[in-house]
Amino acid sequence: MITAIHDMTLSDLTDKGCLSLRKMVDFTLQIWHAVTAARLFDALQRTVLSIILTDTLKMGCLMKLSRRKFFKICLAAAGTAGISVLGCSRMRHRSGCSSTEKDTITTALPSGNSENTGDVYKPGYLALEASGELEQRERELWKKMERCGLCPRMCGANRMAGRMGMCSSDHTFKVASHGPHFGEEQPLVGQHGSGTIFFSNCNLLCIFCQNWQIAHRGEGRETSHTQLANIMLSLQRRGCHNINLVTPSHLVPHIITSLRLAIAQGLNIPLLFNSSGYELLEVIQLLDGVVDVYLPDFKYQDPVLAARFSQGAPNYTQYAAAAIKEMHRQVGTLKTTSGIADRGLLIRHLVLPKNTAGTDAFVRWVANELGVDTHVNIMGQYSPQFRANDFPPLNRRPTREEIEQAMRWAREAGLRNFH
Repeated sequence: MITAIHDMTLSDLTDKGCLSLRKMVDFTLQIWHAVTAARLFDALQRTVLSIILTDTLKMGCLMKLSRRKFFKICLAAAGTAGISVLGCSRMRHRSGCSSTEKDTITTALPSGNSENTGDVYKPGYLALEASGELEQRERELWKKMERCGLCPRMCGANRMAGRMGMCSSDHTFKVASHGPHFGEEQPLVGQHGSGTIFFSNCNLLCIFCQNWQIAHRGEGRETSHTQLANIMLSLQRRGCHNINLVTPSHLVPHIITSLRLAIAQGLNIPLLFNSSGYELLEVIQLLDGVVDVYLPDFKYQDPVLAARFSQGAPNYTQYAAAAIKEMHRQVGTLKTTSGIADRGLLIRHLVLPKNTAGTDAFVRWVANELGVDTHVNIMGQYSPQFRANDFPPLNRRPTREEIEQAMRWAREAGLRNFH
């Protein structure tokens, strides 16, 4: 139980004036009993404890929810996400899939955003599909898989012939988990959660990755395009405000194919592209009008450190800067309807010890290149994961002083929408 809240200390809790650590553990135990009673052991270990509960506990603290409301949200998140991951874990022992993942497209209900306003936002991908443009872009993206040029590594592997790229992916793909997620930024979460789909493998491969079992080891379930389309539709039926594609860069052709299948059956909620920022400009250009909200990381300002800490990734800073500028050109600053993001750019930046991420240079770049109204999440929750202990100074958390300094730099750069 304690590992579920390993990155939230007692001082963190009391500083925010919220519930005690003892009460948090009590809540976690209650959820443990509820989920194990439903025989969701593996799902609990993989998702509820390591992802859902940690994020939801933080949300409960920051929002100072009542005990009743907090527990209700936790239990809902545990149940929906746990069930979806259980379908993945059971695949190791039997063939087949759940009713929402069979190779039959299901029909979607109205989107979770439709209740927010009478003037419903229409995702850009609907017009592209209607015009035939989305089909043309799909063909162009699949051609890139023959000599893989989907990301800046340009590994050239013929993934269509079954060769593995640097991302450890061939022409097939895997989904690690999916479900409503309440730990993202508030404009993405709303009342019903962000419809996250965690894809297996990764093109950046950081040595401090918190999801290393998925990104490096490739844990997950092989999934068809029809199944992925059904996942998207099921998230919409659950009321999620968006489809949140997590680590999608190496699987863009598969995503577009699945998206087109889902559109035909009524998908109509915003599409989020949640990536490491290590993107090829020409691929991002092919997503113009397809993606509604871009959610990139900008991890490093020093390409030498990027190569050291992300498996030799060449020229990370150059590629990320060009890609993020193109994302901003396409969708602009973040726009919301009744507090829910419909379209725009939100950049994430993880504060690393000893300013390894170059936070001062990052905030100046945002202000100068994108504008001071750009939405930025300066994240202070770094903790050593995976192989980070072998790479000082990443073998420790950033200090409170380092995090406060990062926030001062953002203010001094003139940024208006950062947190």
